[in-house]
Amino acid sequence: MAQQHTAKAAGTDVKVSTLHYHRKRHELDVLFSDGAKAVFSAEFLRVFSPSAEVRGHGKPKLVSNKKQVAISKILPVGHYAVKLTFDDGHDSGIYSWVYLQQLHTQQQSLWQQYLAQLSAANANRDSLIAVKVQP
Repeated sequence: MAQQHTAKAAGTDVKVSTLHYHRKRHELDVLFSDGAKAVFSAEFLRVFSPSAEVRGHGKPKLVSNKKQVAISKILPVGHYAVKLTFDDGHDSGIYSWVYLQQLHTQQQSLWQQYLAQLSAANANRDSLIAVKVQP
């Protein structure tokens, strides 16, 4: 997707000019129109899905075992967001440009918090069953 999209956030324009998914690395590059570039793993985006299923209603659900998850589909939503479909069947999150920018600016701290939550819950990132992916 090479179009430019805009969303209003707290009086500022948040624009995404390019999204590029790397299937082999399971990473999504997001290029913002101000030149900032975010690189998100599919696992990170799945774990921090803005869906009600994950974010809950006041109490977020801890999502584990998603280290090998991949994005299978990216669909534009208006001029302000994308809907990501993951190969584990999750497809209810709408990632607005504003939300992607928030994830970008808070990525390191969010990831560290997530790893701490996994540890506290005696959960992990690995798949529940071994999965072999052939090239």
